[in-house]
Amino acid sequence: MAKDFNNQQVVDGYDQHIRKLIPGYEVVHLQILAILKAHLHTHANILIIGAGTGYELGYLLQQFPQCRFTVTELSTAMLEKAKNYVAPWNLDERVHFILGQHTQLINQPKFDAVLSILVTHFVPFDQKQCFLHSAQQCLSATGIFLTFDLMQFESVSQSNGLKQICELNGLSKQQTQAMLSRMQDDFFPLTEIQTRNFLQQAGFGYVERFCQILTYQGYIARLKTE
Repeated sequence: MAKDFNNQQVVDGYDQHIRKLIPGYEVVHLQILAILKAHLHTHANILIIGAGTGYELGYLLQQFPQCRFTVTELSTAMLEKAKNYVAPWNLDERVHFILGQHTQLINQPKFDAVLSILVTHFVPFDQKQCFLHSAQQCLSATGIFLTFDLMQFESVSQSNGLKQICELNGLSKQQTQAMLSRMQDDFFPLTEIQTRNFLQQAGFGYVERFCQILTYQGYIARLKTE
């Protein structure tokens, strides 16, 4: 059964649980921060697709004190959790919170960066093209799109490797097996080739992988080639 992100118990335990599920979770966010610092100007406008508990938004608010943020989220419980979490760094109200899809923003002022971190793999296959194309339409001409997601397993050894690292991170064997079984309900992963094709078909002229940790990969995309 897929996880219910409107369930308060799931929401409250998310930050601790995700660090056991995602290998190198903190390192991934550090890389994303480095890329943003290398590309963004002082007063950049940033869109985060999927607020989650607000962890990602919280550290970006601290690292970019003059940037403005728009954050979308489909779960009411998650959005409220995010609002409460980032409140100490949002006293100047630099964040616009939206309960709903980023697709409603395509005709709004464009963003210098759009982030979809651990979100795109939840989007059903028949909706991915619309999801990515809408993200592309939210970008300014020089903006960057960052995505980091679970990729499709290409062998049994890959799923076994993920199982092992989750157990090394603190999950029980029962929890890890439940996670692997649940992936069929929760995730719609792509291969590397499919990811690049989807991004190019969505209108991105430049696509580059910026990291890989086991079966998770991160990509940076721009409208134009360098």
